[in-house]
Amino acid sequence: MKRESFQSRLGFILVSAGCAIGIGNVWKFPYVAGQNGGGVFVLFYLLFLLCMGVPVLTMELAVGRASRKSAVLGYKELEKLGSKWHIHGWFCIIGCYLLMMYYTTVSGWMLGYFAKFVGGSFKSGMDTASVGAAFSDMLADPWEMGIFMVITVIAGFAVCSFGLQKGLEKISKYMMGALLVLIIVLAINSITLPNSSEGLAFYLLPDFARAAEVGIGNVIVAAMNQSFFTLSLGIAAMEIFGTYMSKEHTLGGEAVRICCLDTFVAVMSGLIIFPACYSFGIQPDQGPSLIFVTLPNVFVNMTGGRVWGSLFFLFMTFASFTTVIAVFENLLATCMDNFGWDRKKSVIINCIFILLASLPCVLGYNVWKDLHIVGGRDVLDSEDFIVSNLLLPIGSLVYLLFCVTKWGWGFDNYLAEVNTGKGLKIARWLKWPFMIVLPVLILVILISGLI
Repeated sequence: MKRESFQSRLGFILVSAGCAIGIGNVWKFPYVAGQNGGGVFVLFYLLFLLCMGVPVLTMELAVGRASRKSAVLGYKELEKLGSKWHIHGWFCIIGCYLLMMYYTTVSGWMLGYFAKFVGGSFKSGMDTASVGAAFSDMLADPWEMGIFMVITVIAGFAVCSFGLQKGLEKISKYMMGALLVLIIVLAINSITLPNSSEGLAFYLLPDFARAAEVGIGNVIVAAMNQSFFTLSLGIAAMEIFGTYMSKEHTLGGEAVRICCLDTFVAVMSGLIIFPACYSFGIQPDQGPSLIFVTLPNVFVNMTGGRVWGSLFFLFMTFASFTTVIAVFENLLATCMDNFGWDRKKSVIINCIFILLASLPCVLGYNVWKDLHIVGGRDVLDSEDFIVSNLLLPIGSLVYLLFCVTKWGWGFDNYLAEVNTGKGLKIARWLKWPFMIVLPVLILVILISGLI
């Protein structure tokens, strides 16, 4: 079966960035930045993104582009005879399925809130309790959550059924274009609100006193974690796009462009959130409560809040849905490569499986609310813990060792692939920092996540 390819370089960058850009960019980055000294955190974040995120991203893309195959067969194509690196490929696939078992539900939340704002469920002047109750009522209703999850899953596989160029690439281009326009419009609206300067200062000005209060070591670890997790590395979610790439441009240059887009969305999200919250005297929270309680409280008190709330949740729907369709494409490619299925069969089987596998997450907030799996965590948090705290860092370490050690693919082969084409080159002297420093940093992330 001939390997599909992207129609354009822009398509590859937007699809790859769409996979990386997700909910964490909005509900985690701004809050963690504000909490850890604002500009101090942002500087460390950019440093680690360049030193750690970009190199590991090039490694996933290099394995994909060199092999032209998805995770398991990609390893088999490049590994030495008799070695077992390809076993990690199956863990990558498990990781992508696990990720979609809860990410589709959260993406459904975004779609549900977009529908609530458009439909007028959130009205001007609503009190804080009523806004908060909307979220808890949604979690308590398996039908409401289930319907929006089903819409997300079916729409995602419908897009992917049209193939790489006509489905994933085409839709991602439109959605990413709309996402970037929306985020700029929302940020401009926020920074022009009365008293927004206090929020901007809290977010972006380097506050070494606040950083010292948190502990500079904690700030560094937080920046390292965020720069690592923002790219979803370690479960072959990015590797698959390397298999569709041309050899025209170096992978270092493309990785930097993906990281720039991802960072742009994360930083701009803070420009939406902090000025708006401080303008209305509301303290921003972290995680789901920020998106579904704090910000709706801001919107219902804002002039034209229904419109701004609708636009914000449209942006969040696009941010989450581009990740969903990108990971779905990986699952389809894996089935087509490993089992010889055609795209139609892969779509039908995966769609049914994801619909059924997503139900525990939906029911985990209501019917199965007493079910706790990993360390007292509910269903969603247990699935997220396995993916984020185990499979991503361990998987990234495996990709790293595969690309730089003589027991794997080897640094010379990696370097030749990553530097093929025009653009930014990876220097040969980086071999030892990649072999010694990067594994230590990833182990720090793994251990801090487990602690």
